[in-house]
Amino acid sequence: MRLIRAFTTTFLLLASTCAMAQDANLKKILSERLPSLPKIEEISKTPMAGVFEIRVQGNEIFYTDAKGDFLIQGALIDTKQKRNLTEERNDKLSAIPFDSLPIKFAFTQVRGNGKRKLVVFSDPNCGYCKRFERDLQKIDNVTIYHLLYPVLGEDSKAKSRNIACAKDRAKTWNDWMLQGIAPPVVACDTHNIDAIVEFGKKNRINGTPTLFVADGTRVPGAIEAAQIESLLNAVKP
Repeated sequence: MRLIRAFTTTFLLLASTCAMAQDANLKKILSERLPSLPKIEEISKTPMAGVFEIRVQGNEIFYTDAKGDFLIQGALIDTKQKRNLTEERNDKLSAIPFDSLPIKFAFTQVRGNGKRKLVVFSDPNCGYCKRFERDLQKIDNVTIYHLLYPVLGEDSKAKSRNIACAKDRAKTWNDWMLQGIAPPVVACDTHNIDAIVEFGKKNRINGTPTLFVADGTRVPGAIEAAQIESLLNAVKP
């Protein structure tokens, strides 16, 4: 029994060493042949025989063969299970643990039992955000954490400051996003907005709205009410 365990341990160590050597060789080959390619952060096997995933700086995904002779950019589809493996991998890489999101700077809206959680990064001048807000009104039993993310210019920053300084931020937000009632000019300390923007840039939140649910899944862009429900219901309790 000890001999079997020792053999197994040795085999696993050898396999790990070979894999590391292959990864290092692939990195060397691709870096030399494609000097403009961003730094390779990780190489891993895919379910497709002979094809390896290359994750470069910025979490962009490529695929290559074992010799690094070819580089493929595009989606890897599992036709048997009807799964987009590249999309699933990108979703995993772009996820942010819920506890790491800056929700302490958010203003919240609680509907129904509030058990489901949704974080929304929004710019007050974003047309897609306004469309999303209209669909969001149809969702119940959710706690919505609104994070002001003014990335569309100085007017967005001004409106965000006025909303952040309002006595009732949620109402002021809804008045503007749903009815076009401009937020009154109010002055206060708005360093929280700067903190949200800094977090967003650091975590490559490049557009609005950007959504996060309780398991950290990120969804960029405006989605309809039915899709919001599916997103929230997909999170395991």
